[in-house]
Amino acid sequence: MNEFEMTDLGMMHYFLGISVAQSSDGIFISQNKYVEDILDRFQMKDCNPMHTPVECGLKLHKDHGGKKVDNTIYKQIVGSLMYLTATRPDIMYSVSLISMYMENPTEMHLLAAKRILRYLQGTRNFGIFYKKGVKSNLMGLTDSDYAGDQDDRKSILGYVFMIGTSAVSWASKKQPIVTCQTQKLNLFLLQLVHAKPFG
Repeated sequence: MNEFEMTDLGMMHYFLGISVAQSSDGIFISQNKYVEDILDRFQMKDCNPMHTPVECGLKLHKDHGGKKVDNTIYKQIVGSLMYLTATRPDIMYSVSLISMYMENPTEMHLLAAKRILRYLQGTRNFGIFYKKGVKSNLMGLTDSDYAGDQDDRKSILGYVFMIGTSAVSWASKKQPIVTCQTQKLNLFLLQLVHAKPFG
């Protein structure tokens, strides 16, 4: 400030659609305003909330005989939800699942997408809390299903890395090849995480 003219705006409260609440206990980030915006945009602001973002055991597939839906709207829903995963690891798997059918979505895929929106209706204030003073151990968790995709028999891999009690990196994606084993990759990743102490 001695060299350049600038204004101190104080602590950050909002950045690229992400709300930042800082306190003596830690930092809480969320996208509650963004959730309200996408619910309104896709005419779901008055929908009934759901307790989970995806039906337990749901297996989507290419529905060649199903009723086609507007793929432009479907892509807009998926794109909006993808940005929301910046602070919502709880919807990462379900968003990854519906994103595989953007080419030719049918009513089955749209219903799965709308269920995520209904889940957000009841959890719009969810986010990630980075608690102050927690021991900063790095922990990684990973898992994959076995040939879970009904179209090409590829597995879906998911992982989350946490520092202390807070998630810092997460993903859910289909593996590029058909695997014959599920545990070898998981054990390798966990060994990699625990090979060196964090900090």
